[in-house]
Amino acid sequence: MFQLPILNFSPQQVAGVCETLEESGDIERLGRFLWSLPVAPAACEALNKNESVLRARAIVAFHTGNFRELYHILENHKFTKDSYTKLQALWLEAHYQEAEKLRGRPLGPVDKYRVRKKFPLPRTIWDGEQKTHCFKERTRHLLREWYLQDPYPNPSKKRELAQATGLTPTQVGNWFKNRRQRDRAAAAKNRLQQQVLSQGTGHSLGPDERGEPLGSASSPAASLSSKAATSAISITSSDSECDI
Repeated sequence: MFQLPILNFSPQQVAGVCETLEESGDIERLGRFLWSLPVAPAACEALNKNESVLRARAIVAFHTGNFRELYHILENHKFTKDSYTKLQALWLEAHYQEAEKLRGRPLGPVDKYRVRKKFPLPRTIWDGEQKTHCFKERTRHLLREWYLQDPYPNPSKKRELAQATGLTPTQVGNWFKNRRQRDRAAAAKNRLQQQVLSQGTGHSLGPDERGEPLGSASSPAASLSSKAATSAISITSSDSECDI
């Protein structure tokens, strides 16, 4: 019976091959190499403690769509800061792809923000330091001024505003898109409140017209309309202070 040759590589040699194939971007060869490694318990234990091998396994799992294996590797093995950037990108992109498949459409900036909140980075690939995406007051002031002049800036204006604020054109575009969404939502809510108020404040017979004593209580509908009128809140759009 034909048997596959046994590779007698040390863990350091295996790690070196993984690093070389990872840097070359040849994921297919990297996957074949990992598949050819010995499965003896002692050898597996040594390899599972090597960060280069674990990172290679995570990369192959991502590119083959085996996200469950990817999450298992990232959640159960502690990595050094040198690997954080690449592994964090794999973690987020895998969750983005799963969310897009579930929703049947590409994710927008707000959708991705919600995915990040739902699936935070595991502490094995993150030191817990919060990265702020908030804009400075001067930046927000410029964005608001430009928005009042033109809520739909063209690519040229986005680049100009990006240079003025120190943001990227993509960040500028996301801010304008999110601001328009908030304004539309606020306008829709105001219209709904106005409809409720207009329906509830229609003319109805007073107590004297209905033949009731002047001191009698008004109808429940009129009372409800009065409460709605006094508690109505004017909804105005607010600026998002953070880039999401």
